[in-house]
Amino acid sequence: MNLTLKKRRKYWLNVHLWLGLLFGFFLSIFGITGSILVFYEEINALINPDVMTVSALPEAESAFRPFEEIFTIATTSLSTQAKVTFIHYPSDASSAYTVGYTLPNTDNKADVWQLHIDPYHSQILGQRLIKKADAIFPSAVMPFIFQLHFALLAGETGGVIVGIMAVLLLFSILTGLIVWWPLTDNWRRALRIKPRASIERFNHDLHQTSGIYTGLILLVVLLSGIYMNLPNQFIGLVKQLSPDTHGFMDRPHSVPANGQTPIGLVRALQSVRSQYPDGRVNWLNPAVDETDVYRISLRDVPELSYFWSERLVSVDQYTGKILEVSDPSTRRTAGETFIAWQWSLHSGKAFGWIGRILVFLSGLACPVLFVTGVIRWLQKRRAAKTKQSLVMSMPKKR
Repeated sequence: MNLTLKKRRKYWLNVHLWLGLLFGFFLSIFGITGSILVFYEEINALINPDVMTVSALPEAESAFRPFEEIFTIATTSLSTQAKVTFIHYPSDASSAYTVGYTLPNTDNKADVWQLHIDPYHSQILGQRLIKKADAIFPSAVMPFIFQLHFALLAGETGGVIVGIMAVLLLFSILTGLIVWWPLTDNWRRALRIKPRASIERFNHDLHQTSGIYTGLILLVVLLSGIYMNLPNQFIGLVKQLSPDTHGFMDRPHSVPANGQTPIGLVRALQSVRSQYPDGRVNWLNPAVDETDVYRISLRDVPELSYFWSERLVSVDQYTGKILEVSDPSTRRTAGETFIAWQWSLHSGKAFGWIGRILVFLSGLACPVLFVTGVIRWLQKRRAAKTKQSLVMSMPKKR
């Protein structure tokens, strides 16, 4: 092996080692929680069956009550101080509506709640306290896991820290791939675990193969994670390569006028469905202030022959006019297309069940990489100390 290549490899090995030792534990947390979150909806329904699942009728979703009726039931059952933050449609014929809302407590701070409604009978199944305003952690299991994954339970500051860690971990994976690359062209050894190997060799091979078989997926997931946690910085970099890319500040806004009042989510949905009748409603977001827009997501749109066929529609909250439509068929810059794929890639939904399973397995590989990496480091330290002791114990030549 060329001496220069040896030096370069040793340099990248040291970078990989220290990035792994410093941030590998957090990679394990992100990986395990991320694997759980791949099946967020399914697990959430499994642990909350009384309020999140219903008995499907033979007519299935065609028997759902009109959204106007569901929305009226939700809003009339809530306190006048409650503020709706989102509405999730049933994901299938056995799921309930979920209405997210905030409610001021006795200290006038907003607690986070969810209300669940039977789509067939417009009956309230129950409500759950997700997080008290003065609580450090969410009280519900899946939101707790999400906050641990997204921000290490440290709020907005934690989200920024996690984004920075994702950048460093991205370099850790890249340096790992550089170190793994077989300079002697012995690809068979580099791609498998040696049978009947020693414990040391098995640990080395397990670390190596776990990294190489999940490395590409981890790179994609970490990159999209950077976008989720540091969106403005991420989009700023994308704009350097694709200058016409639109960011969050470029999104459409409603223009309030004297005498106009918001039309409400029901009419906004009617406006969207009149123009886009195909696909299933996924979720609806109300406007958060007087210049914001209603956002409505449609999924499984037949005309979109893409892996993740979601259409996101922005509606003026005063006129009901559709201001923007974003879906895979929309003409975009290369940068906007790249950004639009980040969420579906991060969740694995871009490639259906196969994508979700691959992201799930790559998340489980993270603690394996950390543990085997630490063991390998300790083995090398022990070997170096043994070698040094042997050298020190050898009689000196006179």
